[in-house]
Amino acid sequence: MFLLFSLLEYRKKGNGVEILTPLGVLQITLYRSDIVRVYHGPPAGSSRDSLVVVRNPLDVSWNLHCEEDGLLTITTDKLKILIDMEEGVVSFEDSNGRLLLRDVNRNLLANKDLEKFYTVTQEFTAVGHGFYGLGQHPGIYNYNGCEVTLLQSNWEVAIPILVSSLGYAIMWDNYSMTRVKVEKIGHATSRVKWWSEAAEGIDYYLLYGPSLDEVIAAYRWLTGSAPLLPKWAYGYWQSRERYKSQEELVSVAREFRRRGIPIDIIVQDWMYWGKYGWNAFKFDEENYPDPRKMVEDIHALDMHMLISIWPIFGEETQVYKEMLKRGFILPGTRCYDPYNSEAGQLYWEYIKNSFFDIGVDGWWLDATEPETGLGWASFYTPMRETRTAMGPGAYYLNTFSLMSTKAVYEGQRSVSDKRVVILTRSSFLGQQRYSAITWSGDILHDWGELRRQIPAGLNFSISGVPYWTTDIGGFFSGNPGTKAYREIFTRWIQWGVFCPIFRVHGTTYPKEPWCFGDETEALIIKFIKFRYRLLPYIYSLAWKVTSEGYTIMRPLVMDFQNDPNVADIDDQYMFGPSLMVSPITLPNVDSRKVYLPPTNGGWYDFWTGKRIMSTGWIDVPAPIDKIPLHVKAGSILPLGSPTSHALEDSSVIELRIYAGANGSFILYEDDGETYAYERGEYATIPVEWREEERTLIIGERKGSFPGMSNKKTFHVVLVGEGAGVGIEEARPDEVVEYSGKRLVIKL
Repeated sequence: MFLLFSLLEYRKKGNGVEILTPLGVLQITLYRSDIVRVYHGPPAGSSRDSLVVVRNPLDVSWNLHCEEDGLLTITTDKLKILIDMEEGVVSFEDSNGRLLLRDVNRNLLANKDLEKFYTVTQEFTAVGHGFYGLGQHPGIYNYNGCEVTLLQSNWEVAIPILVSSLGYAIMWDNYSMTRVKVEKIGHATSRVKWWSEAAEGIDYYLLYGPSLDEVIAAYRWLTGSAPLLPKWAYGYWQSRERYKSQEELVSVAREFRRRGIPIDIIVQDWMYWGKYGWNAFKFDEENYPDPRKMVEDIHALDMHMLISIWPIFGEETQVYKEMLKRGFILPGTRCYDPYNSEAGQLYWEYIKNSFFDIGVDGWWLDATEPETGLGWASFYTPMRETRTAMGPGAYYLNTFSLMSTKAVYEGQRSVSDKRVVILTRSSFLGQQRYSAITWSGDILHDWGELRRQIPAGLNFSISGVPYWTTDIGGFFSGNPGTKAYREIFTRWIQWGVFCPIFRVHGTTYPKEPWCFGDETEALIIKFIKFRYRLLPYIYSLAWKVTSEGYTIMRPLVMDFQNDPNVADIDDQYMFGPSLMVSPITLPNVDSRKVYLPPTNGGWYDFWTGKRIMSTGWIDVPAPIDKIPLHVKAGSILPLGSPTSHALEDSSVIELRIYAGANGSFILYEDDGETYAYERGEYATIPVEWREEERTLIIGERKGSFPGMSNKKTFHVVLVGEGAGVGIEEARPDEVVEYSGKRLVIKL
C-alpha cells in the first residue's frame, strides 16, 4: 500500500521504495549495498528489459526511516539515500554522511516524433575534483567545463558512464543520442546535466566504491565481466589497408619470421571479396585461390589471422538477398538488424561457414556505428530514422555495436571452446562481456593526433571496457621514407607497447618494420620485443580483468585518488600496478616533465635503476630509443624470456624486485587459447616481497591445467642503479628452480 507522507506517497517495494510524484513513479532499487538504480517515469514503470544490465538485485540488508521533516532515508552498509518527500530530490551519501551526488532536477517531455517516448533531462550536483569516462572523445580528459554529445562515430565512442574522482559513477541506462554537460560550480563540486532524445523514463545507476577499482568492478558485476582473450591477442598485431592477395599476406607473415621479429596476428582487411560484391562473405579466387591453405600457412608460422567483416552488404550479394528475403535488413539501409536474434544467428552462420570453418581466428567487425552507407557521414540519419526489430532506431541509436558483437560472440561460443576475439570501431555499456576490443578509428598521423589519443584511451578504459587500441602511426599514414614520419612512428610504437592491445594499421603506405630503414627498424623491433618480455605481467593483469574487474590502462586518478594534482594529468598513466608511462608527443625533444605522485618508497627509473624519493614534477630524459617509464617501489615485475610469439614456451621468468616497500604479484597461467579457465583449469603463483626482512617469497602454486609445466626457473633480480635495467635480460642475483612448492629467498 502507498503511504501519504508530506506531499508525496510512497511504499516499500522489493529492494527499495516506490514514490508517486507529479512526474510519475520514482523507483529506488538496491541491486547491492553499493549499487542503486533510480527510475522516474510513467506510473506503469519501464516495460523494457535492459540491453545493458545482466544482474537482478541481490538480497541486500537495508533500513528505511521516515523523518518528521519530510525526509525518507534508505541506509546500507555502504550508502545513504535521502529522498526529500516535498521536492522528490534524491541525494546519495557515503556511510559517513559525505555527500556524493544530489539529483536536483529532472524532466520528461513527450517526444513529438516518437509516440510513447520522452525526451528527458536530469541535473545533478556532483562532488569530485574530476569527472571521467563517457567512452572515447579525443583530446578530452577531465570533463569539468566540457559538453559532449554521446553519438557513435568513426572517431568517437559513446559509453554513458561518468566516473567521479570521489569514488562513484553515474551509469545512464539510455541508448539514444545523449548530451552530457559538466560545469564546475565550487571547490570539488560540479553541475552535471544529462539530456537524452528518446527514453521511456529517466533510468540511471549510482555505483559506489569508494576506490575507483571498486567502482569499475561494480560496473562489470552489473553489466557483465570481460572474458579472457587468448594469450596471443596480447602480442603484436600487423595490419594494413590492405593486403591484396593470398600471396602477399602469407609472404609478409613469412618475412616477419625470416627476420626474427616477434608477431602473433596478421589481419586481412576489406575488399578480399572482389567480384562477389561488398562484404559477400567470399574470397575472390583470382587473388585468393585457396583460402583454407592461406590460413593453414599462417598457422604453420605460429601466427593467427583476423579478417574484416562489415554489417552492410552489396545488394548483389547472396547474403543481402537472404537477409532481405527474411526481413533481416534495417529499413532504409543495407545493414543487417542485430536486434533480431534470428538475423544475428544468420550473420554468425555466414561468418562460420565462410571463415571460422577454414580456421580464421578472429573478427574485425568494422564500421559498427553502424556505417549504413559507404561514407563516413552515413551513420546518424539512416540509423535514427529506421526501425529495428526491437523498436525505433532513434531509441536504440548507440547500441548497434553492442548487439552485433553479441551475435558473433554468442555464435562462436555455441560451437567452439576457442576464445573469441572481436575488434570493433564502436562500443557501449556492457560490450566488454562479448570479448570486444575497440580501436579508436581512422585517425590522422600527426603529433596533435597522437597527443589526443592518450586521454581518449584513458577515458575509454575508465568507462569500464578494458581493451582498447589505436592504429599505431595513424590510419592515414605518413611516408616511412621520411625522417619526420619515422620519428612519430617510433614514439607511437613506444606508447603502443603500453596499450592493452598492441596493433599497427594504416593506409597508403605499408608499415611493416622493415619499411622504415635500418635504424628505425631496429628501434621498432626493440619495442616489439619489449612487449613480449612483458607478456607474463600483461597476461596476469588480463586475468585480474576477468576475475576481479580490474583495469590495465589506468588514469592516474585510479591509483592516486586522493592527490588532487593528478585530476588533469592526461598524458601519464599507470599500466597495471607497477609501471607509470609518460609518452612523448612532440617532435625533436629529448626530455619531458613527469609528475611523480607521493607513494611509499618512491619510484625507480626503468632505464637506469635510479631510485627517486622526491615527488612532484621532474625533468626526465627521453632520447629517441626510450620512453619515460617509472616503476613504483614495492613492485614485482615478471618478465619473460625473448620469444617469437605469445604461446612459445617461456619457462624462465625474470622477477625484478623494486625494493623500498612491501609488494606482491600473482603470476597467472593457463592453456592460453580455450575457455577451460572457466572450468577451473588454470594456475596461480603468488609472489611477495617483504621489505623489512629483505625477503622474497614465491608461494605454493594453486591449481593446474593440462599441458602445464611443473617446473619453472626464476631469475631473481634486485633492481638498483645499473642493475636490472632496460629491456634486455639482466644478470640474476639468484637463480631459483621452482616446482610448485613455497620458496623463501633472502636478498
